[in-house]
Amino acid sequence: MTISVRRLRMAAALTLVVSLGYTPAYAQPAAKAPIPSSAATASLIPTEVYTLPNGLRVVMNVDRSDPVVAVALVAHVGSGRETQGRTGFAHLFEHLFFLDSENLGPGGLDKLSARVGGEGANGYTSMDQTVYLQTVPNDALEKMLWAESDKLGFFINTVTPAVVAKEIEVVKNEKRQRVDNVPYGQELPIIQSNLFAPDHPYSWTTIGSLADLSAASLEDVRGFYRRWYVPNNVTLVISGDFDPAQTRQWVERYFGEFKAGQPAAIPAPRPASLKATRRLSHVDAFAPLPKLTLAWPTPESTAPDAVATELLFAALTEAPDGPVYRAVVDEAKLSDGVDGSTWDNQMAGLGFIQVRAFENVPLDKVLAAVNDGIERFKREGISTDKLERLKATREAALYQQVGSVIGKVQMIANSETQTRRPDMVDSYLQRLKATKPADLMAALDRYVAGRPRLELGTLPKGQDALALTGSQPATVEAEEAIVLGAEAAVDQTAGRTAVARTPSRIDRSVEPPAGPTPQIRTPAIWKTALSNGLGVSGIEDHELPVVSFQIAIDGGQLRDDPAKPGAASLVADMLMRGTKTRTREQFQNALKGLGASLSVSVGEERTLISGTTLARNFNTTAALITEMLTAPRWEAGELALAKSAAVAGIQASRAEPEELAELVMRQALYKGRVLSNDVRGTPESVASLTLDDLKSFVKLTYSPQNARIRVAGAISEAEVAKAFAPLAAQWKGEPLQPAGSIAFTAPERTQVLFYDVAGAKQSALLFVRPGPARASDDWFKGYAANYILGGGGFASRLTQELREGKGYTYAADSRFAGGTTGGRFQMNAPVRANVTLESAALMRDIMRDFGSTYTEADLALTKESLTKARARSFQTLRAKLGLLARIGDEGLPADYIAQESATLATLDKAAVQEIARTYLNTDRMILVVVGDAATQAKRLDALGYGPVQKVEPFR
Repeated sequence: MTISVRRLRMAAALTLVVSLGYTPAYAQPAAKAPIPSSAATASLIPTEVYTLPNGLRVVMNVDRSDPVVAVALVAHVGSGRETQGRTGFAHLFEHLFFLDSENLGPGGLDKLSARVGGEGANGYTSMDQTVYLQTVPNDALEKMLWAESDKLGFFINTVTPAVVAKEIEVVKNEKRQRVDNVPYGQELPIIQSNLFAPDHPYSWTTIGSLADLSAASLEDVRGFYRRWYVPNNVTLVISGDFDPAQTRQWVERYFGEFKAGQPAAIPAPRPASLKATRRLSHVDAFAPLPKLTLAWPTPESTAPDAVATELLFAALTEAPDGPVYRAVVDEAKLSDGVDGSTWDNQMAGLGFIQVRAFENVPLDKVLAAVNDGIERFKREGISTDKLERLKATREAALYQQVGSVIGKVQMIANSETQTRRPDMVDSYLQRLKATKPADLMAALDRYVAGRPRLELGTLPKGQDALALTGSQPATVEAEEAIVLGAEAAVDQTAGRTAVARTPSRIDRSVEPPAGPTPQIRTPAIWKTALSNGLGVSGIEDHELPVVSFQIAIDGGQLRDDPAKPGAASLVADMLMRGTKTRTREQFQNALKGLGASLSVSVGEERTLISGTTLARNFNTTAALITEMLTAPRWEAGELALAKSAAVAGIQASRAEPEELAELVMRQALYKGRVLSNDVRGTPESVASLTLDDLKSFVKLTYSPQNARIRVAGAISEAEVAKAFAPLAAQWKGEPLQPAGSIAFTAPERTQVLFYDVAGAKQSALLFVRPGPARASDDWFKGYAANYILGGGGFASRLTQELREGKGYTYAADSRFAGGTTGGRFQMNAPVRANVTLESAALMRDIMRDFGSTYTEADLALTKESLTKARARSFQTLRAKLGLLARIGDEGLPADYIAQESATLATLDKAAVQEIARTYLNTDRMILVVVGDAATQAKRLDALGYGPVQKVEPFR
């Protein structure tokens, strides 16, 4: 696993590519459909590989399933190539690399991506690599190769000291958002600095230190570029529907003239060093609950036993029968879960076991339970059946990723970085299949049992007594004080002059023409009804031998009793805890044995049962779902565990600034209504709910007359109907009245609500107003208008002004969130604390002036981007389910895509301005701020909306 720092918030999650250097720490891969046995002889991702004379490696994968291509430029440099005093440089350089180049111009890559209908240029930096990637319609492939080559060869002369200064502020905001202003954000820096020697490049995080970032200079940037961004240290990866012969010519044309630089060999293994167990504690002002993290040195990604070690940590901790999970959750009842994972990087690995304990639980008790589970595993070992289930989940995580071209290029990128070969995924699968129980036991003895480890206890403020006995305070980087005006305003144009174009053998000033317009076909939809009236819709797609499915049941949180909220969520949890004939362990292991995943989630308006399975196992999976829905277990002991998990989740969410802002918003919008609560309820309401309450909720909500099944994948209408025939025979019910509405009324005057988080280094800002329902004609018009406002990533005004122009934030966005019975318009941004007022005023002004400043050029860009983006609309089974959901759940007509296309074609500036007048009235909004009240609350009075209203803290 490698920590990856990404450019956009929409992609802020850590990258998952199992055991290829990118399994995310602290999260276990979901169980999905295993790879068929044929994968043992055929490459999972067939590729053509060649190298230009200058050393640039090119990897091509042809995939004709959709008219799109993904392009990745992979620089084999990450934080692992940095030195002390220059930490965070690879990631800072990634940010700079997007901004300008001689022929694209400032922001040119983002503008190009918008025009061609791309999903937005993105990137991430890990310890071992920096990857720049995006997906575009296939008629834009030559344009992307032209653009990527301009970045690689003609970027550095456009960088100025002012540009570096502004981007440093953006990266600092990213660090505040991900490390300094979130629960448990300091864990990774503590772990790395204590498991690796100070001069080891893995001893610091990818994002680096604030001091080192502040010291970065233009000359540092230039030196880094000359050393690492040379063709013989870069791989170009292309996956999708394209002509390989033509693409070879384009690659030679645009990349062939670059000169090779100094070679950069793959670093030799350099494992973590820990001679004795180290026990540390850290008091975290944002942590809601105590947490134990154990970390062991483990092998690098290419080590012979890396896969066995990965499986070991999963076997120890994975629900429902991992021995550590059983000891901590089922027996000691100290937590609602255990996480086990491995880091697998070029030079070294780490293995983790993490437990976020319940409130007031001493971490000594948690440690004792974890140790008991490890000892139990050492005594009892692992059965072949369990190991095969673990293998299936890892195979499935890889298999699911090949459903999109962006997933394929990421797999190839990781493989190229680790081995300079594109097929490490095939090697991984071979090693996975060959792993035996004895291999896990050997890894246990070699790396875990009795071996030195780091024991870290993270404690809520004021709860030092819960610390591990004998622990020492961990050292963390000093946090910044909140000082108004500490950062000077940055003018990126300062020092910028016309850049003389570097000589080239071709005319790079002319953007290449687009290729033939791709033919976009909306998937064919079938519909039927089962004998009990349950509606079923589907899309047959045989690209992969898997099936994804959902069962949508109307009601959701709206069906909760306002006096005892949380029943909908508890029912969803209980459904996964076994059936009348199967315990939780038996039920969940039955799913894993099929290579199936299943989850139950609750939203405002409905409950969703979602999953994926092998097509050949669909009947058996459907039978398990039938058991779950018609014969739930309703066991008192499981209800107690579910309640504890719900309360822990509520407490955890109240420590996340952006989730706090959402909850404050809900209380303001839905005062006195059930939607004013967390979907899980309150700690008090959860405690009061009984099994009888949950059974009553099911009777009042779970009717087939108010439900729909949707299926996408390698299965026919007849096969789906046959698989769910037993469900139709057993699940009966009458149509139910609508549960209520999510609509709300705007306040008569804008209100500013402030929730205090003392010492917060960022403020979470959230503006909200009523918006249209999804089926309303206004929704799509609002969606189109919002592309320029805040929905178009780097093409949007929010991002351009708050991030690119001012450096106030790492990410800002806005959206029209439309449901069946109502909707809302939201605008969000976490901003540097000392510019809370300035950011709120700027966001307000962008909204207020949007209609009057919207131009014909804005409209043309919106139409071009959204029209071309349709080529990317249906790549994955998940996307196909989304199409079915909008028709089945939201009430859109079957031809809604054609209707919305017609609306877009005829949309004019006047219509956008009408949307702005209707939905962006800044005089009747709610603004929620979560931040440091002592320094920021009073300043917000200057917005002119009257005194700020301080919100009482949640218990």
